[in-house]
Amino acid sequence: MSAKELFERIRQFDAYPKTLEDFRVKTFGGAAVTIISGLIMVILFVSEMNYYLTKEIHPELFVDTTRGQKLKINIDATFPKMPCAYLSIDAMDVSGEQQIDVDHHLLKQRIDNNGVAISETPEKPDLGDPSQKLVEVVTKPLDPARCESCYGAETEELKCCNTCENVREAYRKKGWAFNNPESIEQCNREGWTEKMKAQKDEGCKVYGYLEVNKVAGNFHFAPGKSFQQHHVHVHDLQAFGGQKFNLSHRINHLSFGQDYPGIVNPLDGLKLDAEQAQMMYQYFIKIVPTTYTDLKGMTVYTNQFSVTKHSKIISSGMGESGLPGIFFMYELSPMMVKYTEKQRSFMHFLTGVCAIIGGVFTVAGLIDSMIYHSARAIQKKIDLGKAS
Repeated sequence: MSAKELFERIRQFDAYPKTLEDFRVKTFGGAAVTIISGLIMVILFVSEMNYYLTKEIHPELFVDTTRGQKLKINIDATFPKMPCAYLSIDAMDVSGEQQIDVDHHLLKQRIDNNGVAISETPEKPDLGDPSQKLVEVVTKPLDPARCESCYGAETEELKCCNTCENVREAYRKKGWAFNNPESIEQCNREGWTEKMKAQKDEGCKVYGYLEVNKVAGNFHFAPGKSFQQHHVHVHDLQAFGGQKFNLSHRINHLSFGQDYPGIVNPLDGLKLDAEQAQMMYQYFIKIVPTTYTDLKGMTVYTNQFSVTKHSKIISSGMGESGLPGIFFMYELSPMMVKYTEKQRSFMHFLTGVCAIIGGVFTVAGLIDSMIYHSARAIQKKIDLGKAS
């Protein structure tokens, strides 16, 4: 068999026979259909390309067996009506005991009524102790071995009160109201009263993070010094003389662990204006441990959460009992979610592109044929009408 005969036989398999150029008719309608179908092909191709270039996320759900990890709580909150000197920050575990080994990196920044930071270095508060060492101003050298008076509140454990905080602690143990700090020399020396009065009309911004044990617990922001009494967490509000507190707040950011692509923190940007003073806001948080593995194999161990909000009025009258403040109660789910990034299949992309081109081309050919034959039929009737 010669090469010419071979090529002739192969040509018989051509599924796309061509007509002569002289027998082709080009129309305006065909040109319009071609342009429109070409644009549709380009748009669909770009969409398919964009889909192919995005990462595919595969979620998995299984029991969380990790142990011994720390839980990092990222906090950025603003309290426009609560001075930093009044605000106490506490973290407690599931048993209700205050955690004394909490690793915290929280800063408190004083702000004015417009939310602008007052030009001073943010302070790092001790958890549960906002008023200790407010101002370390000493007008005269003090004897380190001195033993100053507790103003009648001395006990066997606390016989000397060399600081304003010592006097407050002695009063608390006696159950006395600490409502006249101006008459206490230690408080006047440290400028405690002036500091409290200076911050009375200010606000406070708290930001940073806590690292706590990975067990259920809570953390809260509330006025007054906190302490443990008979295994009960208590806040000392006697120094404020019955003052009412406005707990309006804005949660700029709250998360548990590192952020990963696509994470949604439901409390970010939440702003609540207190209906009246002495409000208690409670946020019940369900934390779901989460891992996120990217295309490079790097894994992030983090958490996502859902939240339910509740609020009530605290007062000694008709309101409910409790402590005014913002409380976050969290517990961990026994299930873990794992997200894994994967690159989309190139063969799937190629199949999609072929389907787009072939489908649009076929549909466009049908539409062009319909327009062409319809136009010819109409034109033939018009010609017959003129001839008659």
